[in-house]
Amino acid sequence: MAAPVSLCHIACCANRAGGGAVAWGRGGLLAFGSCHDVILYDPAVRRAVSALRGHAGRVNCVHWVRRRDRASETELISGGSDKQLILWEWKDTVTWNNQVVKSIPLKGHTEAVFAVDAVCQSDEPDLNVLIASAASDSTVRIWSRHGSEAKCIEILQFGNGFVLDVCLSFLPGSDVPILACGGDDCKISLFIQQNGQFQKTLILPGHEDWIRGVEWAVCGEDLFLASCAKDCLIRIWKVCTKLKQLPETEDDSIKLKENIFTLKDAGTSYAVSLESVLAGHENWVYAVHWQPSFSKDGSIQQPMRILSASMDKTVIIWEPDKESGVWLEQVRVGEVGGNTLGFFDCQFSPDGSMIIAHAFHGALHLWKQDTVNKKEWTPEVVISGHFNSVEDVKWDPEGEFVISVGFDQTTRLFAPWKRKEETEVTWHEIARPQVHGYDLRCLAMIGRFEFVSGADEKVLRVFRAPKNFIENFSNITGIPMEKLCSRQSSDLPEGATVPALGLSNKAVFEGDMAVQPDEDEESFNTISNQYPEIYFQPLILTEPPPEDHLLQNTLWPEIQKLYGHGYEIFCVACNNSNTLIASACKASKKEHAAIILWSTTSWKKLQSLSFHNLTVTQLAFSPDDSFLLAVSRDRNWSLWRKQDSSESGPVFTCCAYTDKNTAVHSRIIWSCDWTPDSKYFITGSRDKKVVIWGQCDLPVITEGNELDSVKPCSTVLDAGDSVTAVGISRVLTPDGRYIVAVGLENGKIILYTWKQSGKEPALADWTTGVEIDNSQSHALAVKRLCWRHHAGRAGHNDESSSKWLQLASCGADHCVKIFNVNRFAL
Repeated sequence: MAAPVSLCHIACCANRAGGGAVAWGRGGLLAFGSCHDVILYDPAVRRAVSALRGHAGRVNCVHWVRRRDRASETELISGGSDKQLILWEWKDTVTWNNQVVKSIPLKGHTEAVFAVDAVCQSDEPDLNVLIASAASDSTVRIWSRHGSEAKCIEILQFGNGFVLDVCLSFLPGSDVPILACGGDDCKISLFIQQNGQFQKTLILPGHEDWIRGVEWAVCGEDLFLASCAKDCLIRIWKVCTKLKQLPETEDDSIKLKENIFTLKDAGTSYAVSLESVLAGHENWVYAVHWQPSFSKDGSIQQPMRILSASMDKTVIIWEPDKESGVWLEQVRVGEVGGNTLGFFDCQFSPDGSMIIAHAFHGALHLWKQDTVNKKEWTPEVVISGHFNSVEDVKWDPEGEFVISVGFDQTTRLFAPWKRKEETEVTWHEIARPQVHGYDLRCLAMIGRFEFVSGADEKVLRVFRAPKNFIENFSNITGIPMEKLCSRQSSDLPEGATVPALGLSNKAVFEGDMAVQPDEDEESFNTISNQYPEIYFQPLILTEPPPEDHLLQNTLWPEIQKLYGHGYEIFCVACNNSNTLIASACKASKKEHAAIILWSTTSWKKLQSLSFHNLTVTQLAFSPDDSFLLAVSRDRNWSLWRKQDSSESGPVFTCCAYTDKNTAVHSRIIWSCDWTPDSKYFITGSRDKKVVIWGQCDLPVITEGNELDSVKPCSTVLDAGDSVTAVGISRVLTPDGRYIVAVGLENGKIILYTWKQSGKEPALADWTTGVEIDNSQSHALAVKRLCWRHHAGRAGHNDESSSKWLQLASCGADHCVKIFNVNRFAL
């Protein structure tokens, strides 16, 4: 039987760490650290296939354990800010919930681990793995793994210095390990293992700033080392077996200086020389990687190609000229403009036909080589997501996409990509409607293509989808235009742009796009031309856009600002008829904790609802729009009834609330929601309690003495940890029970069902449906849970859709997740 809950989509990006946070294995899987997890992403199917959970801190580096026979890797090593390394091992294909994944923790470092490398010393079963790790405790530790046991066999001390990257290999024609360490002393230290100990054998000077990356490559009988540094240069070193000394010849040819060392055990001499210096980047070079070797006619060959990533916003492929042997820049790709700060890391795909780069803000950029024009590399669809805590997520009313906001100051829109030739539907980020200057905290949908967001500022901002987005949304999801746009498309702006030195997205109409800034000398003296706008380019898309297009061309115009709050906005809600917005801000006094109601037609402030003494943490309108519910840091909730409003009368009046005498919760109430019939509402608190409230002795809440009649209708549910999010599905189980999702501070999501029986709370009214597996839940606190309003799966038209529900969640672990829930299995 299929699992009752499966993970449909995960949106995330790589951690903002230095080089080494991304690794592409020979089996085709791309591994990267995302918050506390190691994500395995398969570019072939364009979706994440697993999340490896074990770290208690940020994952800073990942590396596949290289096999000497160049076969596909079955092991991965990761290091994090929790001061430990984890060796992950599996025997079969990695998928969600795959139990064959085994983890071996390696503990010993006293500070965060920032660089790691690992190689197999043999290709036998139960192979021995040699691991090198560098941490900010100024040490490099050498680890050995035999079978299921791993231990530290040596500690290399670096005094007050730091090693920023490490790489292991074997000396040419031998099984002797060699370790390269690049550090903040601008030198590369080479260590050779002799008599079971790594001994410092050579120091390679030359770089003039911190060395950020080192990597070995075997080519024929020689060993090459590539290094990069903050001096903007890449150096290539050659290690080869030193033959017997030849008699010196008297010629005028220039010879590079060779550093020679001899192995005491074998008596073999090796020469190390500088092969080339590559200058092409204009800023710090953070990563340098060789193209993976491949097998040709049974022999292993190493292509002489290098990939480098730099803070100058470019990634370069270098290759030696076939005739002269001089290393030349072959391909340069990267961003043009945008609010980014260059690249931290880069990787070749196993066959060298694709390259990926990890940008400063965590975004992954993927390029694919053209099959005809080998010099042409085009951007491809790749996984994306927030790079900081995601605070809120909402489905659109039709259930066709989700939209999220976070502390990375962006609003992102995710939708299913329906491809004509394929049956599988995958989710992708298709727009970034808002790129802000403040951390974003909350949002609410106002109809199908309009939303309001609140940030760490005193202003609410309202956005509406432009024509270009709706056209592209239709192309990507396969939904016809006539079903999407009720307004005349000619009335809509084409897109939006951010004015120079501004925060508000400005609408761009069709006539505006022909106007380009003058480039003569006089016009440069105006402020607007010294700080030019990023001009919107209306592109027709048939697939999800790449990162550079998301940054520049998917903004939504801002149509309104709402002023009235005294402090940073904390929560916002819109009623189901899309006529009212309720919002609240951070508060430590009653006067600031007031809820403000706004009209969505006039955008005027309608009413201020004053009751709570501290910040209102969440607001929720009942599905029939009769009530507004507020929960607060002051440990109480308040219920407001909608009145038939006159021009001067109030719109909402307080009809029920809790106080010191009637409160059930003893800590902050973080979250609330309504049942689909508007009979009951739910509250979840830091005190681990979940309670359903209502008029237990009446079918619906009616006018009268509600202060006494609204009380707990359920037993108090102990969720086991602080409750940070709750959500009730609009669709019931087949036997008429409410489906309740509870999100906890430890990241877990648990599904319950509830049904009241009789006038008093039933003893067995709660039933645990399923606790979502750890690898699929969040690594940190769940911030919001939101059910799709209708049964079925977005992007699917399958006959069995009535059995499926979809749940969107977001968390402090930077992730947005969408789950498929089988309501017949709960």
